[in-house]
Amino acid sequence: MNIVFDFGAVLFNWRPVDIVAEVFPQHAVDTSQAKRLAQEVFGHEDWQNFDRGLLDLDAVTERTSKRLGLDANTLHHLFSTIPEWLLPLPDSLSILQLLLTRREAGSGVSGVYFLSNMPAPYARDLESKHTFLGHFDGGIFSADVHCSKPDLRIYQLLQSRYGFPAESTVFIDDMPGNVEAARELGWKGIHFTSASQLATDLVHHCGL
Repeated sequence: MNIVFDFGAVLFNWRPVDIVAEVFPQHAVDTSQAKRLAQEVFGHEDWQNFDRGLLDLDAVTERTSKRLGLDANTLHHLFSTIPEWLLPLPDSLSILQLLLTRREAGSGVSGVYFLSNMPAPYARDLESKHTFLGHFDGGIFSADVHCSKPDLRIYQLLQSRYGFPAESTVFIDDMPGNVEAARELGWKGIHFTSASQLATDLVHHCGL
């Protein structure tokens, strides 16, 4: 079995609601407002184009600041320091390590890959900070290929680049739409909600 991991909110902490609540408390006075602002910042096409490598940090800052009336300097600082929020999730890393161990032992795991929507500056930061990324058999960051999930092309690119069969591939992501896209290609899909749930699903659905 080949295992494909998403990064944000699966292997790395990603809590956009908490980020905007801390940085822009005057615009996020309660949870409802914080959720709405997080969606307006990180769910907009501008941010998605940053994910795809079609906008750089300065451009996405300028566009988002003008669109939402947020202070540009504060917003630029927020965007520049996002990697500080992307901390590894210990329980998820334990599962990853177990899968890597099984791969080395030839016990049910053929390869371990990643497929992450990630702007280029953050991808390079993760690569430089976290040596465990070197233990993956391969992977794709969206900014490097100008395409992002749930576009089927990025899944197909990963599959063709590394030559693994769809029917023996498991994809793990916290976004249901991204999981459904993988299933359209014949991959097995696990919607991640917690490390304990992931461990259970890997056993029940994949025999791992």
